[in-house]
Amino acid sequence: MIKPSPLKKGDTIGIVSPSFWMEEETLEKVHQLFKTKGYQLEFGTSNYLKSGPFAGTPQERANDINDMFANPDIDAIICARGGYGANRVLPLINYDQIKVNPKIFMGYSDITAILISITQQTDLVTFHGPMLTTYKNGMVDYNYELMEKTLSGNEYVNIQPPSNLPSRVLKPGVAEGSLWGGNICLLANRLGTNEQLNTNGVILFLEDIDEYLYSFDRMMVHIRNAGIFENIKGLIIGELISMKDQKISFGKSTDEIVMDVCGDLDIPIIANFPCGHGKYQATLPISIPVKLDTKANSPSLTLLESSVL
Repeated sequence: MIKPSPLKKGDTIGIVSPSFWMEEETLEKVHQLFKTKGYQLEFGTSNYLKSGPFAGTPQERANDINDMFANPDIDAIICARGGYGANRVLPLINYDQIKVNPKIFMGYSDITAILISITQQTDLVTFHGPMLTTYKNGMVDYNYELMEKTLSGNEYVNIQPPSNLPSRVLKPGVAEGSLWGGNICLLANRLGTNEQLNTNGVILFLEDIDEYLYSFDRMMVHIRNAGIFENIKGLIIGELISMKDQKISFGKSTDEIVMDVCGDLDIPIIANFPCGHGKYQATLPISIPVKLDTKANSPSLTLLESSVL
């Protein structure tokens, strides 16, 4: 794998909006938070474009990503927010340019599509983690401190859930593998394409938001039937936010759905992990080897090597 350079105090972080746009007032508010932490933010043009809910056309959003990777004054790149629309951007990204200008690239939600594509096509480690929208209501110390620890080059970073977001062990065990995953809807959409995720031997993490329970069940069954779970070493289910039921109850919780679909697998399984759309968001480096331990008193995920170089 290609590892990007670590994030250091004084670095300039490029901000792009590959999907929906964010209010300029919020952009500036978060900018001030990062300045107090010793970083300068450089906003790409996509942050100020509006085409319906999108931050400009697909080409304009792709150009912003390409320009940030090409710009020698930009040390790392973080997305402002997700939403929808990254799928239109993927074929317009200059992956050859990224490969020769490797940098930290981070986001989550709809940005899952870009993270996976960049890592698959360039071997560059990308990061599923906090975006600017994470800090729109103020600093979240858990997210920021874990992000800095991961991006600054620490080895053997041990990720444990915060005390007020306890993870649930669905199947105990210990496993090692490379870390891949993201938003379940985005991963399911890749099935049957040339960008379908190869999950052989991986620790897989999945998260989502605002889905009906029947829809969550449908996606889990679909990716199981597509073979995504067949050879994984461990399964992490993130904090599933705002999941909904219908008037006639589906009759199963999200944990029960996970176990109904994956309970026969001989792997450790954990739920309610701090990744995804909740308040607490761990920084998870795509493709880095990790150890998942669901047997300990406090379940944990340990990065087995530094994710930057």
